[in-house]
Amino acid sequence: MRYRLPGTDVSQRLDEVRELYRRGLRANNAWRPAEAAKLLRRALRLLDRLTADAAVDAATLGADAVDADLADAGAAVDVEAADAVELRTRILISLAPADAEIRGADSALEYLRSAEALLGSVPDEVLRIELTAKVAGQRGLILGRASRLEESIASLSVAVAARERACAAGEPSHIGLATSLLNRGTMHTSAGHPGPAARDFRRLLRVVESGLSDGRSDRDELNLLDAKALHGLAALAWRVGDIPKALWYYEKTFARYSELIPSALPKLRMDQAEALLSAGLAEDAARQLDEALPELRRLRNHQNEAEAELLRATAALAVGDLAGVRNWASSAQRRFRRRGNQYLSSRAALIRLRATVDEALARDRVPANLAGKALALADTLARLDLIDQSGVARMLAVRLELRRGEVAEAVEHLALVPKPRRVTPVDHRMLRRLCLAELAVARGNRRQAFAQARAGLAELSRFRDRMGGVELVSGTAMHGRALGQLAIRLVIEHSRAPARQLFGWLERTRAQVYRYQPLPPPEDPVLAEKVSEYRYLSREVQQAHLAGRPSRDLAARHAALGREVMRLGWRDSPWGQPRPMAGIDEVVDALGDRAMISYLSTNDVMMALVVVAGRVRLVPLGDAREIIVAAQELHADLDALSPDTLSTLMAQAVAGSAVRRARQLDERLLRPLAALLGDRELVVIPTGALYAVAWAVLPSLRGRPLVVAPSATAWLAAHRSDRQDGATVLVGGPGLAAAVGEVNGLSKYHPAAETLNAEEATVQDVLRALDGAALAHLAAHGAHEPENALFSKLELWDGALFAHEVARLRRPPQHVVLAACELALSRIRPGDEALGFAGALLSAGGRTVTAAVTRVGDQAAAAAMADYHRQLAAGAAPATALAEAAAVDPLRRPFICLGAS
Repeated sequence: MRYRLPGTDVSQRLDEVRELYRRGLRANNAWRPAEAAKLLRRALRLLDRLTADAAVDAATLGADAVDADLADAGAAVDVEAADAVELRTRILISLAPADAEIRGADSALEYLRSAEALLGSVPDEVLRIELTAKVAGQRGLILGRASRLEESIASLSVAVAARERACAAGEPSHIGLATSLLNRGTMHTSAGHPGPAARDFRRLLRVVESGLSDGRSDRDELNLLDAKALHGLAALAWRVGDIPKALWYYEKTFARYSELIPSALPKLRMDQAEALLSAGLAEDAARQLDEALPELRRLRNHQNEAEAELLRATAALAVGDLAGVRNWASSAQRRFRRRGNQYLSSRAALIRLRATVDEALARDRVPANLAGKALALADTLARLDLIDQSGVARMLAVRLELRRGEVAEAVEHLALVPKPRRVTPVDHRMLRRLCLAELAVARGNRRQAFAQARAGLAELSRFRDRMGGVELVSGTAMHGRALGQLAIRLVIEHSRAPARQLFGWLERTRAQVYRYQPLPPPEDPVLAEKVSEYRYLSREVQQAHLAGRPSRDLAARHAALGREVMRLGWRDSPWGQPRPMAGIDEVVDALGDRAMISYLSTNDVMMALVVVAGRVRLVPLGDAREIIVAAQELHADLDALSPDTLSTLMAQAVAGSAVRRARQLDERLLRPLAALLGDRELVVIPTGALYAVAWAVLPSLRGRPLVVAPSATAWLAAHRSDRQDGATVLVGGPGLAAAVGEVNGLSKYHPAAETLNAEEATVQDVLRALDGAALAHLAAHGAHEPENALFSKLELWDGALFAHEVARLRRPPQHVVLAACELALSRIRPGDEALGFAGALLSAGGRTVTAAVTRVGDQAAAAAMADYHRQLAAGAAPATALAEAAAVDPLRRPFICLGAS
């Protein structure tokens, strides 16, 4: 039955409904689900009251009376006619996703069923096709958010087919078809179907291009879909392991979203964090998520908030923060359970399980029921079609059973783990290799264990070869850490002649960044522009601080831009073909009369692998934890001793403490090696905290030439690098009274040098002078940046000179002297990947970097550098020159030579 009301009244009330619907739609599009649901429910209630009022009038007056009233009024509206049905259907379709964010998928799907029931009342065929596509598309999205991926793809295929029918009927449907393709491509990506996903995204881009070329009025929507296609391509690249391409797409998407839809940025950051986790950059991923989570809470985007917490738990797991894993994963699991999302709830349970297993294995206390819990979770994940995650849970059970000595059970469980697929994450692949290696050990087959470790690390190397930029290359070492440690432990514990074999395994597991041939970096005008803006803001913040002006907002913009610049740097690919790892025989030949000490720690024991006179020896040194603490305390003492203005009494107290720590380290690290080393020049390969040791402070090394390198392969590459017959450059930055005099004073040792002082020392002029230089001396304040070592910096006249800018030079200077604070410091990642200002120079092709590992006073630095350059001018090699200069006052001259001499 139709119910009629006077036309003017109905039209006004329907206009109110339409306005509420439009506002709700805008809130949905801006990722404000709570606001959208509130507006759309109001629209439904108003539409329901309108229908109810019409029904009451019809019951009171009778149909004829209503018709007569209509005739007398001259106009009326059919409340349940096509336009009202269409409006109700659209409201229900739009309410479903908002409700899904608040109440979960089941409630949302009820709204879609109600909308679907109305479709038969739509007389216009083209409109019915459009609404059918919208219902199917929305259902596909909600099912996808609930992780019911195959159901989602099936529903989205219905939507695509409906859009295609509309196009065939002559209706312009660029927006609808493009949206359906975008959503289906996204679900194909999540389901691990890279081929279908790529086809959908490519077709989407063609549809958008066609729509834009037609000069349509909906260009804004088409541009947004184009941006979302970039987002989809980024996720697809991540799924197939192309992390640099994924990060490149993410940054392009970030720029487009910032302009078109800023409220989508937190979700973008989540996805980028997931890609960074794949590359082993857990700390960077954690920072991304910590930026996104507050905004997601503000937007009340509960689903994405829970997913971000799940990723945050994964990042915590990667860095060994087990308490953080439990907190983040438990919160995510509770949210997913409330929403009825068993798929993601089970994934959160898996992250918690991994933390529990890691802790049990580290303590060597494996509860009898823990393997059973892992297997039960594996079955649950398998039922949800989470193939890779199910395999991980089963592999955790394998490791637990092996630790308990239940080899037969472990074999049975491992046989059920599927072989890796194209989209299987690299960390899952490495876990499988680890299980196979540990199983071989349990069976007494060490040869097979080594074969599995070797194959796993080779696979990881192939993955690493696809990375771009030193941060991405270095981060991948995290995935092979356990395999490498197992192999090293096997060599030490079981081999009769471990030293030469151990050398090869150490080179496989540490400092892979330096294996790559540097290539001229690509021009990146976007990065250059952002760095220039960041440098300008740096000066503005500094000036505001000096003038006492408020700078909070300025500092916030500066920090945000700094993070953006760092993210842009992740996609750089200045690497060519990987060099082969250094072999022991070629290292022996290159060493000549030198000795090489490679420090390592296993089972909490520090050891030294010594290569000298053609022989390789392994020497135990004692408790690694005590040595690490002593190294950290010595570093703190030298830091405290650095100020030029330190009182005599304080200087004596700190110096006394530093001398005691230095003797303690000397006793542990060098005295056991004295008979092997003699008085030879040394190449030192540190591990962990030993990278921060000022080696000249140790009594056995005072006055002895030595260089520090991150691996034998890195040292050999630097040793073999071509010597340049370039210029000498002397740079004095601002704010260092002693430094200006120092640079002018150094001119007498290098009379032909180009000198850039004070306002002459701008970033561009310094970079120009450095390109192709044989020797570059940079005296300026500097800072090590632990969050992103490539953004360690020197302060020049017009702002910061970053490590990555020097590393991007086409001909990096052969020998760089950093007469500034702590710029030899490195961010140490798994595998002893050492990144920092000095490391960036070496990885880009430099030969020698001389720098301080702690803060150093201006006067002490100037005096040390005068002695150093006098020795260089007399023809001494860098290591010899520094040994002489540092021996004058080792505690106040904490410089080291990195690379080769």
